[in-house]
Parts: sequence; C-alpha cells; structure tokens
Amino acid sequence: MATSKVLAGAQVVLPTGTLTDGRVIVDGSRIAGSTPADAETVDLTGHWVVPGFVDIHNHGGGGASFTSGTVDDVLKGVHTHRLHGTTTVVASTVTGEMDFLAQRAGLLSELAEQGDIAGIHFEGPFISPCRKGAHSEALLRDPDPADVRKLIDAARGQAKMVTLATELPGGIDSVRLLAEHGVIAAIGHTDATYEQTVEAIDAGATVATHLYNAMPALGHRAPGPIAALLEDERITVELINDGTHLHPAAFELAYHHAGAGRVALITDAMDAAGFGDGRYMLGPLEVEVKDSVARLVEGGSIAGSTLTQDRAFKRSVTIDGLAVGDVVRAISANPAKLLGMYDRVGSLEPGKDADLVVLDADFDLKGVMRKGEWVVEPF
Repeated sequence: MATSKVLAGAQVVLPTGTLTDGRVIVDGSRIAGSTPADAETVDLTGHWVVPGFVDIHNHGGGGASFTSGTVDDVLKGVHTHRLHGTTTVVASTVTGEMDFLAQRAGLLSELAEQGDIAGIHFEGPFISPCRKGAHSEALLRDPDPADVRKLIDAARGQAKMVTLATELPGGIDSVRLLAEHGVIAAIGHTDATYEQTVEAIDAGATVATHLYNAMPALGHRAPGPIAALLEDERITVELINDGTHLHPAAFELAYHHAGAGRVALITDAMDAAGFGDGRYMLGPLEVEVKDSVARLVEGGSIAGSTLTQDRAFKRSVTIDGLAVGDVVRAISANPAKLLGMYDRVGSLEPGKDADLVVLDADFDLKGVMRKGEWVVEPF
C-alpha cells in the first residue's frame, strides 16, 4: 500500500510555473493539497520533479511487442517504459489482417479496462502503400468506414486513436466516423496533398502521426501535408525526438511553429526499447536494431525507435534548448489532454494520480512514481 509522503526541496514543475524548493504531497495514490500527520519526508534537494510522462504512440519495449505478444509480454513492455518515466502508455499496433487486429483489440482492451494501458492506437492497415514505412504492403487496405468501425467495436470503448492515409477512398468518411465515436483521427503514413490534408482536418482529424516521417517532404510549390498540419491550430503534432527520425533543425521548425501547446513527444518505440540491439519482428516484418537504430532487414526503412521518454525529455532540454516547462507540456500535459485524461494525469495538481518523475540536475532519471508507489526509488 502507498503511504503518505512529502517530496521536498526539488524544483517542481506545475502548470502555473516552476517552484524552487517546492513540495509535492502524496497521500495514498493521489497528490494531496495538505500534509497528512504521518507523512514521510523525502529530501529531493538539487532535483526536478515533473509529471509522469504520457506516450500516445508506443509499440512495445523490453523485448516485448504490443502487437503480437501475450498479456505478460504487453505488461513487460509497459513496465519497461515505466522504468523510464512513462506512467501512462497507449499500446500501438501495426498493420495486420483485420481479424488479427480485432483479436488484439480484445486482448488490449482488457488491459486498458484494468488500467495497465491507457487505450489502443491502431497504426495501419489504413495507410498509403507509397508511405508504408515498416508496414507490410500486402496487408494494407483502404480506410473503408465499415472496417474502421470493426476495429472500434472490437476495442470495446478503448480505441483512442487510428492513423489513416485520409486521401485514400473512404478516408474522409472514416475521419468523420472516428470523430463521432470520440476516437482521435490521426493523419499519417500518407501521400496526401496540402489540399487533401486540409479537407481531412476540416472533417475532424486532430493529430499528425510522427510528423515528417512517412509523408511527402515540405515543398515550396507543393507544400504537402506537413505545411497543412503545422499551420492548423486544431492539430497536435507527434514528434520523435531521438536524433534519428528528425534532424534537430526539423524538430526546431516544427516545435516553434506549432508552439508548446500543440506538440506531443512520442517514442514510437518497438520491442528493442530498453532491451538492446539484435533482430526482432515488427508485425510480420523482420527488424534489425544496430547501435540502437531499428531498420527493416529488407529495404532498410526505419522501423519505429528504441527511444524512451526520459531520453526524449533530456534531449529536448539539453540539446534542443527548450524550457523545462514547455517540455513537460509536450511530454505529459498535451498527450493527457488528447486522451481525455487530464483530470487524472499530465500535471502535478491535488486530486490527480501521484504519477511523477524525479530528474537530477543533468536531467537524468532518478525516480519514478506511479499512483503513489515508487517504480524507481530515487535513492
């Protein structure tokens, strides 16, 4: 059972700003507004305390796959990312046969109902063969609203997001269907024009799946989807800040154009995250991870990442020079709001789950708490 604690002396990042020599009061599984009489004091002088990270696009970790693993495998992957500060994770699938994906949705929905994951993200099969990335072209299909509905129904209310190439036949109608059911329609793995992307946004799409990756490059005569997604205030852009998926200049362009309120830092992690180099399966495709970079054995396309959110946080502050408060918005608050969970997670406020991360002065992870229990003890 969680006990009462006062985390004292740290720089505490709140929605209203950063408290120097701040305190976070934990009572049971939640953040409290007043100190219980029996509270234990934990001295975190010289450290930062930030909200637990929220990852809306993650395929696995610790050698385990959310797409094909057993229940124990999925839980192993979830725990691996918790060790790196991600206290809330959406399980992402990759392209597969419709019946298989519906079956996976059933398994994952049970874990979501238990609170182990925050829901399901279907990345594929409704994506463009021109921009398939690490997805099996033989299994791709147009986003027929009936097929999209099948996956939503199989998820039993736990479908959080579907990535679509909205320019394909049925794409716009599927966006409308998703919006009607309260599921995020994400534009990604797309070969859309600027105009087609605007049409999809107007139909209800609200997220750009790993911006820049698996879509046409920004052009000065044919701006394509990137310009449309960056300029529209209704869109939150996912960014994979691992130094491989994005050049620092491209990251900076997106971050500063969209603003801190419209960026969600994601990992797009696959099995090798938190595990190591070697050969893995991503759906039906074989992946080789070398020097922490995942690529398809056949063709060499980047195949997800081995990123963990603690590394994304540190890189954003120490290499990209972003303000700590802005990184907290991008890695915690913004994704929590997208998921409709900001009343419970995404910031350090009384009444919310006691999900938090302790970082040292160099922004290296030193502690992780989830619902009042230490996953990683700071000392």
